[in-house]
Amino acid sequence: MLSNEMETAINKQINAEFWSAYLYLSMSAHFAHEGLPGFANWFRVQFQEEQDHAMKFMNYLIAKGNKVELTPIEKVDTSWESLLKAFQDTLDHERVVTSLINNLVSIARSENDYATENMLQWFVNEQVEEEETAQGMIDSLKLIGSNGFGIYTMDKELAKRSYTPLNTATTA
Repeated sequence: MLSNEMETAINKQINAEFWSAYLYLSMSAHFAHEGLPGFANWFRVQFQEEQDHAMKFMNYLIAKGNKVELTPIEKVDTSWESLLKAFQDTLDHERVVTSLINNLVSIARSENDYATENMLQWFVNEQVEEEETAQGMIDSLKLIGSNGFGIYTMDKELAKRSYTPLNTATTA
């Protein structure tokens, strides 16, 4: 079993992952409404990935004999003034998630909880990828600026992104 502190921290992380999913679903709905189905698709895939992250944490708690406690999801924004602003918000959010994951690693280390620290390394690596991807989108959008054809082309490219389910089993 995990310590009470680790159980509480992972339960908070589960809530944060579901909040992230909700945020990305809201972004997807916003850009679908704006007539940008490719960007909407990109955020919808993010939504699905965040749900997988929450499930991976849930399954870990269950496997360790701890209790999962789901809490209400806080309100998220429902509109963005631009694509660039949405991706800047995405990067800012992913940086917060990185700090939350780092905090979990710190707790695991302070408790000599090697199994949890090992499980968390997947998330540490995932956060590097998430921040890099968001920064890449920001860089691309800055290059494109207000060029309609550039946005159209990027939207068509992002429409090709597909969801690949994560193995959320604790042995993965």
